[in-house]
Amino acid sequence: MIPRIHKRGSETIGLIRYLYGPGTHEEHIDPHLVAAFDPLTPDPGRDPSATYKQLERLLDQPVNALPAGRRPKKHVWHLSVRASPEDPILSDDDWAAIARRMVTATGIAPDGDDAACRWAAVRHADDHIHIIATLVREDGRRPRLHNEARRAQAEARAIEADYGLRRVTPGDGTAAKRPTSAERHKADRCGRQRTPREELREAVRRSVAGAASEEEFFDRLAAAGLLIRRRVAPSGDTLGYTVALPGDRNAKGEPVFYSGSKLAPDLSLPRIRERWTQPSGDATQQPALPPVTGPASARRRATGAAWQALLVIDHGHDGMIAAQVAATGEVLDALAQTSAAHTRHELQAAATAFERASRSHVRAARGHDRALRQVARDLVHSGPALGRGEDGATTAMALDMLIFLAIAAANWHAKKQHAQQAEAAHQAATHLRAAYQAAASHPMALLNQRGSRLAPAWQRHQTAAVRQALPELADRILAKPGWPALAATLAEAQTAGHNPTSLLTQAAVRRELNTAERMSDVLVWRLRRMAGLPADPDNLQGSRRARGQHTVASPNQAAQTGTRLANTSPRRR
Repeated sequence: MIPRIHKRGSETIGLIRYLYGPGTHEEHIDPHLVAAFDPLTPDPGRDPSATYKQLERLLDQPVNALPAGRRPKKHVWHLSVRASPEDPILSDDDWAAIARRMVTATGIAPDGDDAACRWAAVRHADDHIHIIATLVREDGRRPRLHNEARRAQAEARAIEADYGLRRVTPGDGTAAKRPTSAERHKADRCGRQRTPREELREAVRRSVAGAASEEEFFDRLAAAGLLIRRRVAPSGDTLGYTVALPGDRNAKGEPVFYSGSKLAPDLSLPRIRERWTQPSGDATQQPALPPVTGPASARRRATGAAWQALLVIDHGHDGMIAAQVAATGEVLDALAQTSAAHTRHELQAAATAFERASRSHVRAARGHDRALRQVARDLVHSGPALGRGEDGATTAMALDMLIFLAIAAANWHAKKQHAQQAEAAHQAATHLRAAYQAAASHPMALLNQRGSRLAPAWQRHQTAAVRQALPELADRILAKPGWPALAATLAEAQTAGHNPTSLLTQAAVRRELNTAERMSDVLVWRLRRMAGLPADPDNLQGSRRARGQHTVASPNQAAQTGTRLANTSPRRR
């Protein structure tokens, strides 16, 4: 349940006309009174003899009783209370009780206070009510409304528990503005699944993901087909911007523009510019990375950057962590817009969910997120990925690591008591798992087939390696359905000259495995990346030819090779 205190007004009659009127887009249905300070309050919605003026005079009576010089200019108080979409439709009696609880909690009309403010609650839709009050008490004093928004939120949480409604996590003022009921009704009439505000927020997020400059950001907005207006200073500098969908028009036929700050707090131009900030005190030049060669290359780099971000979340200060979390949102946006069809829906859902997790009151120390922002840029510029081959397999590899990153972000937010952000990060992780299953099904099936066909001597050798490297987890790993895929990967690594036991030990210490839903899968992708193996098992023969390895070594031969290399670091990409 979402309570929202609106800006105070100066005309009671104007708000009454809106509440009882048809709405800006005919969205108000059967407006009527559900509760008021006096049971005999006239209801223009249900009583043909009652008028708006009568209701106005009744509510404004304490205001008009004051001398003209003492009357507050902004004396109209307005609170809307909206149920969640999945909540059952409440009765008028339920809404009446909720209205009384809200005016009590906020200080408009405390229980037992006969001199409290006058108020009325109007319902003109199934899912919400509006409460109008005048801010002069019967005794001529002003009500005490300190922190009324916070008290309304606290009462909403209690109402949810009492009525068995969806429990909304408390907010902190950093969420993007929700679409208004008028925007939702307009979207329904136009056959849109989302409101223009939501579509624009996603388009702007995707345009800024990995953008290296202001001009590139605006070029991407234009390429996305948005209408753009820049607010320019006399000096020629851009001060801000607004965007609109070409087909979204108002009653005059003009485009409906939204500023970046109205889409989300971090999409204003000053906040976007912070993404190009260098870390304070960092005068060193970062070594240039080789250019990516395609979607698979970009996804391999994303896996490495996600791992480095995990280390920062584990050991960095809050500003650095907030920067990594925010940049993770850019990576997810970039991945969603370049994903193959069979993973696109879940990746888009993951990016949308994580958007809420990317903002909090902890200010991001921008500049420390350069690696992730570069990854987002690489993903965008490398173009759409195929759903198969190395593109598909490296997508699974990257998603495997991004799941850990989303969970780490959720845990950090939970420790900071950022309830909404923690919930959003967990939701994103759920969508990432679903996308991973779609991306990994083919390569993991191939690896499982190869592992099942390994000679008994090879299988015994890899089993021994697991028991030696991971004695506490060995039984669980060997019992998992994905064990054949891990055995096949260990055999590949051994053939390539790596020591399986050493690789497993290094892979395990990179991140704890106990919380992983698919331990074998996690180890498969870590090992393939550490050993420089192709992500796609179909590339195995090509990889061997490139190394001049046309035959598979016996376990004894590979073990001898691995022993010689046990004290060296495995190749990493």
